[in-house]
Amino acid sequence: MADPSLYRPKNVPDLPGVYRFKTKDDQVIYVGKAKNLKNRLNSYFTDITNLHPRTAMMVKTADKVDWVTVHNEVEALQLEFTWIKAFNPRFNVRFRDNKTYPYLTLTLKDEYPQIAVTRGSKKKGNKYYGPFTHVWAIRQTMEQIIKVFPIRSCKDSVFRRHQLIKRPCLLGDIERCAAPCVGRVEKEEYKEIVTNVVNFLNGNTKELFVDLEQKMTKAAANEEYEKAARFRDRLGALNKVVELNAIVFDDETDADLIALSADELHLSVQIFHVRQGQIKGERSFVSDRIDHKNLPDHFEDLLTQIYGELEGDSIPKEILVNQDLENLVSIIEWISKNANKSVDVRKPQRGDKRKLMETSEKNAEQNLVVHKLKRSADLLARSKALEELAQALDLDQAPLRIECIDISNISGTSTTASLVVFEDALAQKKHYRTFNIKSFEGQDDPRAIAEVVTRRYRYLIDEQEQENDKDQKKSFAYRPSLVLIDGGIAQVNAARHALDELGLSDIETVGIAKRLEELWKPGAKDPIILPRNSEALFLVQRIRDEAHRFAITKTRQRHVKASLNSELDAIKGLGEKKIKLLLDKFGSVSEIRKSDKNQLMLIPGITESLATNILQSLSVVTPKFDPLTGEIIEN
Repeated sequence: MADPSLYRPKNVPDLPGVYRFKTKDDQVIYVGKAKNLKNRLNSYFTDITNLHPRTAMMVKTADKVDWVTVHNEVEALQLEFTWIKAFNPRFNVRFRDNKTYPYLTLTLKDEYPQIAVTRGSKKKGNKYYGPFTHVWAIRQTMEQIIKVFPIRSCKDSVFRRHQLIKRPCLLGDIERCAAPCVGRVEKEEYKEIVTNVVNFLNGNTKELFVDLEQKMTKAAANEEYEKAARFRDRLGALNKVVELNAIVFDDETDADLIALSADELHLSVQIFHVRQGQIKGERSFVSDRIDHKNLPDHFEDLLTQIYGELEGDSIPKEILVNQDLENLVSIIEWISKNANKSVDVRKPQRGDKRKLMETSEKNAEQNLVVHKLKRSADLLARSKALEELAQALDLDQAPLRIECIDISNISGTSTTASLVVFEDALAQKKHYRTFNIKSFEGQDDPRAIAEVVTRRYRYLIDEQEQENDKDQKKSFAYRPSLVLIDGGIAQVNAARHALDELGLSDIETVGIAKRLEELWKPGAKDPIILPRNSEALFLVQRIRDEAHRFAITKTRQRHVKASLNSELDAIKGLGEKKIKLLLDKFGSVSEIRKSDKNQLMLIPGITESLATNILQSLSVVTPKFDPLTGEIIEN
């Protein structure tokens, strides 16, 4: 570790700005902002023994610090958010939990928008409602919506397939979908259905109730009783879905209620999303605390992380908090700029909003208690495991970041390597990666490991390639303390040789052999045997098993995909691009087989002779099956 006194900054201006702590290879490990850079940076170096352990570890891990001055606190907020997003610093508090909450999504960018349940990153042009805590709740809501408004819920591939075969799916047959795929409704009619769904999800339900009641009455008066019954059923479904959300405020209320609770080590956050007077969703999470920041400072970080990536209608009119914020004017200005409207950030003092905030505060406190109870024993076990592992391997310090590599194949084909990452003995799934082995065919684990090690760790030394590949830079940003190889002496020697060739001889490497669960260091004559009841052994086994699971999953996916595409791959003149165009157009090999030459020639790059060759090659049907399960695979 570096000696902080050797890189303590001098001539720091007493101006507002944003600063970065970096390692010797320029990896950013912490980003912060300050009203006075000189005072803030001096606080890190005056007496390191008085710092919080996490902060002290950050200062000792870094080798340098730089800064940028700004004109005001709004600029500081923006620059800090930009840098945290760009560098994903290890020691910054990330106000995110391990869950990916489901959202109800409308694909408004599509010609015929669909309603669906989605997770993960949001796509531009789509409209999202949520988050929902339970997936069953959102699916129940979507089911009721489809009963009232026959909007399509099928995947794009299914939609295109039914366009080709000119026959609706089951939902179309039972009137749970307007079936735009077969032209049952015009574009304008379908657009009206989508508009009604948007209005409903935005809380504008009064006009919808009136419209359905009028249509039901009219149908009954005209003695169209079946039609009237359908409108009656839709009214019932509409009532049911409205009842799922309790109205807590008037219809105009559009707010997020955010409560922050804390102890010396942790921060607990509870958020209620209120739209049109209804609680549309809630979420909660617990993060580690940084000692040099007070609660208002942490709350500012929380708000920047939540609303930094949002814009427009995604940001509510009100943001209600349970802390008195010191930098309130700057935060309001920054969030309002992102929202393109005036946003009010304040602490509610009375009324229903104050009552709901108290509920949010109680939930945050309870979540913190539950987290501490779950983690108390776990934290001790993880710390003990890392210490035992460091002692067993004769490491200078506990391996805070461990990366594990495993090789998987099926009968020597579809060879795939997995890389899993554990930080502080906890899985970091967002850093998981897989590698398709490209340099050779067949089964050779040491050779495969050497290829993976070279491909992964070259990003630590190849600065030019890092600049050219931003995604990989984020993925491979941090140097591991230990590389764990699933295998014995041959595999770990291969990894060691590859690291040495890259000039990374300081990265420790060890292998774990499955038979006796023994650890092998490169070039060793004898293995390291960990006690059967040691926490270090349990940790190593858990990491190895996770790498194995991840590798097997990806290998099977790759093998099945290869099996499905093998018929097309074998046709001379068809490359990867043309195969993709064919499958996008027809949906499956069986549909391509049913097509004629003229239909195939509509695909760019497919000539008459190639179309004839495709149809001739597919005329002989060979049954395919998954060798792992024996299941027949439909083309």
